[in-house]
Amino acid sequence: MEVTLEKLISAGTKVDVYESGEYAVKVFKPNSPKTIVFYEAHMNSKIEETVINIPPIAEVGRLDDGRWAIASQFIKGKTLAEIMEEEPENRDAYLDDMVEIQLDIHEQTLSGVTKLKDSLRRQIESLDVIDHIKKYELLTRLDSAPKHIKLCHGNFGPENIIVTDDNEVFILDWVGASVGNASADIAKTYLKLSFKSTELAEKYMNLFCKKTGTSKKYVQEWLPIMAASSLASDTYTKEEREVLLTWLDVVDYS
Repeated sequence: MEVTLEKLISAGTKVDVYESGEYAVKVFKPNSPKTIVFYEAHMNSKIEETVINIPPIAEVGRLDDGRWAIASQFIKGKTLAEIMEEEPENRDAYLDDMVEIQLDIHEQTLSGVTKLKDSLRRQIESLDVIDHIKKYELLTRLDSAPKHIKLCHGNFGPENIIVTDDNEVFILDWVGASVGNASADIAKTYLKLSFKSTELAEKYMNLFCKKTGTSKKYVQEWLPIMAASSLASDTYTKEEREVLLTWLDVVDYS
């Protein structure tokens, strides 16, 4: 892949993203498995088949130093997280917009995509920070949950929403997408928002429940499952992992 890595857009534990002319180039860390790279490219390509606005992939390949990279159209704009920081007085309106975007995602159906329940089961079974009894409780709850086939983003949050100067909206980061229960997807977003503000997370869940007629208790029942699955990832800080651990013991809601 012949690209010049210019401005660093974001740095992560697994990938770094650079601006390179008309492209945004996601560069994977050395020794990243090829399967991860092509799986992410595959998922993005699947989402491109829907009506959801995402930056289209232009190329997948290796850089001169051997690292794998995915080049996508560069979208000039701000993340919704940045906009919400700049305009706290409009935060509630932006939360409402977020819910509407996530509901649009849930309206999509895709074939050949990982089932959310399968992913959650693998993640929970892989955990070494909880005992077998807790795993059994979580897996039993997961097995008893209704099976749905709605498209779930898997990591939806304001930092993954780009708004251009023309108010066009693009959704990023689809590697964790799957088909399953929309309330599980909302629970994951709730957890992500709660790292910043429990009040913000509560407002978000309440908006979803009001718009869809979903029982809040039903969404809350997914929180321990989604917290456990999140612990299987190494992308969270020590403080965030401690918050996730507290959610594992929340068994019932009134």
